[in-house]
Amino acid sequence: MNVKNAKAGMAMLALGVMLVPQVLEARSPACAPRDAVLQKLADKYGETRQSIGLNGNDALVEVFASDETGSWTITVTSVAGMTCLIASGQAFETLAEPLPSSDTDA
Repeated sequence: MNVKNAKAGMAMLALGVMLVPQVLEARSPACAPRDAVLQKLADKYGETRQSIGLNGNDALVEVFASDETGSWTITVTSVAGMTCLIASGQAFETLAEPLPSSDTDA
């Protein structure tokens, strides 16, 4: 993975981590065994994993996206192996934005 993809993936990952408490609070996420979710994302949407990380509860947070269709999905997988869809959408883009410098406004 190059730096450009890594930065974009981390931004999407941060968004996913922020959304986790809201989704868990709603108690209505779509969840299934990890293998089934990954297969569906690949087969139906052509999405592949773009980034990965752990949240504070040791859950696996991942961003999947398709370069061809622009669809994207953020998932969270518990230590028990259940994967839940947290957010999804269209117009996925890989970005490489520099950090704001300390002498300019963000």
